[in-house]
Amino acid sequence: MNPVLAETSSASDICTWDGIQRLDNTTWKPEPSYAFHGQGDILPGPGPIDRDIYRMVQQLTIEDKVGQMMQIQVGLIIDCNGQLNKTAVEYWVEKWRVGSFLETPGNHNGLYNWYSPQKFAEFTDAVQEIALKKGPKIPVIWGLDSVRGANYVKGGTIFPAGIATAATFNPKYAFDAGRIAAKDSRAAGTHWAFAPIMDLAVNKLWSRTYENFGEDPYLSSQMAHSSIQGYQGNYKRDRTRVAACLKHFIGYGYPFDGSDRANRHIATHEMLEYYVPPFKAAIDAGSATAMESYGVVNGEAVMLSHYYLQELLRKQLKFEGMLVTDWGEINSQAQMYFTAKDTKHATQMALQQTSVDMSMVADDESFGQITIDLVKGGVISERRLDESVARILQLKKDLGLFTHPFADKSLARLVGSPQDIEDARNAARESITLLKNHKNVLPLKSTDKVLFIGPTLNSTRYMGGGWNVHWQGPSDQEGDSVYQGFGDTVLTGIKTVTQKTPQFMPAVDIDGSKFIDIDSVIAAAKKADKVVVGLGEHTYAENFGNIGKLQLPDKHIELVARVAKEKPVIVVLVQGRPRGLGSIADNAHAIINTYLPGAYGGLPIAEILYGKVNPSGRLPVTYPATEAQASSTIWQSSYVEYKPQWAFGFGLGYSNITYSNVTVSCNQLKMGSPITATVTITNHGPYPQKEPVQLYTHQQYRAGYAPDLYRLRAFTKVDLEVGQSKTVSLQLVAEDMAFWDRRLRKRIEPAPVTVAINPYTQQNIATVVQLHADPGYVLEEA
Repeated sequence: MNPVLAETSSASDICTWDGIQRLDNTTWKPEPSYAFHGQGDILPGPGPIDRDIYRMVQQLTIEDKVGQMMQIQVGLIIDCNGQLNKTAVEYWVEKWRVGSFLETPGNHNGLYNWYSPQKFAEFTDAVQEIALKKGPKIPVIWGLDSVRGANYVKGGTIFPAGIATAATFNPKYAFDAGRIAAKDSRAAGTHWAFAPIMDLAVNKLWSRTYENFGEDPYLSSQMAHSSIQGYQGNYKRDRTRVAACLKHFIGYGYPFDGSDRANRHIATHEMLEYYVPPFKAAIDAGSATAMESYGVVNGEAVMLSHYYLQELLRKQLKFEGMLVTDWGEINSQAQMYFTAKDTKHATQMALQQTSVDMSMVADDESFGQITIDLVKGGVISERRLDESVARILQLKKDLGLFTHPFADKSLARLVGSPQDIEDARNAARESITLLKNHKNVLPLKSTDKVLFIGPTLNSTRYMGGGWNVHWQGPSDQEGDSVYQGFGDTVLTGIKTVTQKTPQFMPAVDIDGSKFIDIDSVIAAAKKADKVVVGLGEHTYAENFGNIGKLQLPDKHIELVARVAKEKPVIVVLVQGRPRGLGSIADNAHAIINTYLPGAYGGLPIAEILYGKVNPSGRLPVTYPATEAQASSTIWQSSYVEYKPQWAFGFGLGYSNITYSNVTVSCNQLKMGSPITATVTITNHGPYPQKEPVQLYTHQQYRAGYAPDLYRLRAFTKVDLEVGQSKTVSLQLVAEDMAFWDRRLRKRIEPAPVTVAINPYTQQNIATVVQLHADPGYVLEEA
């Protein structure tokens, strides 16, 4: 198979490009629909190394082996004209035997800002062709942050962010987002998605809150399991799937001050209790790869931790796949965290103390040279290299790279399929969460004269957030033009729903630094029946999203206050984390949290505003009322006051839903004897409703250890027509009540347990069972 060669250059070419990225004008007509393998077609994940892989490892030189363990970012093989530099590729492949590249040229001074699958595949195929002819002649594996669809591939359907996916309380959408991301990534010639992200979003100041599946261990576990299956499926045979990557292992989501990479203080038994379960779920689902976490936990560098990366990940959780570092994280031990004398010291410790297989060294050859010297100097054994290289080559074999190293060009016609777009919109429809609806101001009526104001209503990129076209999202200069039609806005959605052009005024900028023609806005508000205000955040990722306080900008809050004096206000929040609302919570008649609904979130928002869709999202995080509540969670100790703005699991719909007749199959909860909680749900109208049913437990006391406020144990989502009643059953087992103590033993303390359905909502209903167990019996020991 001969790949189509990309636009390339040699190192001697004269620089003629002005450095301004241009649009990739490649066009294609996406297939309206296609068949795919669903959730039933799942194979186990990584396992024993094949014999032919062991033989291949033995034939490699030390330099070959070390090269396979190196991952280099694409910017190092792009020339000053934004094109592939074949000389640079040959240098990395022949001189350093590099086994992996990562990232999109669009993030690293490539000619185009958003590469089509065709152009992206030309680029990756040209690199692959060199890899097959130079150095050890082993195909490279290409990694890409396809974290919410193939967000770095032009036309790839950008799904709602992880936090929004969790808000659906429907794991189907985690699966679908992964499956579609995999297909579109393979179309671009990439094979490995650095996703899903399953850190618990505990400190809501954290800039990566939106990437994850919320704050709850159980909800995150269910979403993680489905997501892994979506990305990978039958990845050892199905060449439309990619290797998934559970990340970031571990404890990343509780930075003590909310800033990205800040140190975390998490007791080990609490780590096992709350933070580990989503990763265990991902491993059980067969995740082929894992990525360690930035920073330090309890003062210990995760990157250098024998406990976290060997004892916990490999031995206790039984992860058999390939482990990669995060960006430059070995070198950062010396350069950022001061946990090593220098990069040589950091590399030595990483290889001696952990099971890391590949260094995302990213920017230089330091890992390669240092590791070669350490092995030849007898400090690191060659056997240590063999273990990692075997896992890397096995992964490449499993993905089919030895037989099908180039992109499947036929997949490009499936990128941007209307079928995928509708799936993303359905995910947004089920995620959007109605938080307030005073006097049923929503849904809007077609006869209402509505003024639409605010920076997020006329923007695709703000709905996408970070990891959306670019790492930090589209630039101010690119705006929405970069999408070239692959997306919508709330305003275009409203026009579709109402068949009228909405009256829109920006009113305030996204950063809240200035009002825009505020006198005209107030005058227009006086003439309207209702005012919809779109507020939220600028795009950001990682440390670029660090904030000093949760509250929205003062001018955003003031805008709502001034308009609310004139007419009823509906606030639409487009945000990656639950920003503090100040007086908005009282002044607004209705509040809708859309999270980051993705590039196609505009129509779903409009449909919910006008009642074409009944909102069914529920909060996957606690929504703080004050700055002090930034780290409040539903599972915090029960004696600590829990009075957030809105509780975890909260959300409203437009229908009157009642819960009644909660029963349990047995009021005695014992190990090995599951019980079933049953409740009747009725939709009294006036709209059909998708209703998330959530089962929680609260242990009334626990000897020596403060019990959790509530723990989510099961959930489902049911469809109810107007006037329809359904009986819903959810299972509970005594083993759910086991907890990790400070001696790192998992055990159960007997006590009465409140079994609650939807606490902190108007449908709250509960009963009590007696938990029986021998407190001395240890279920598991770390």
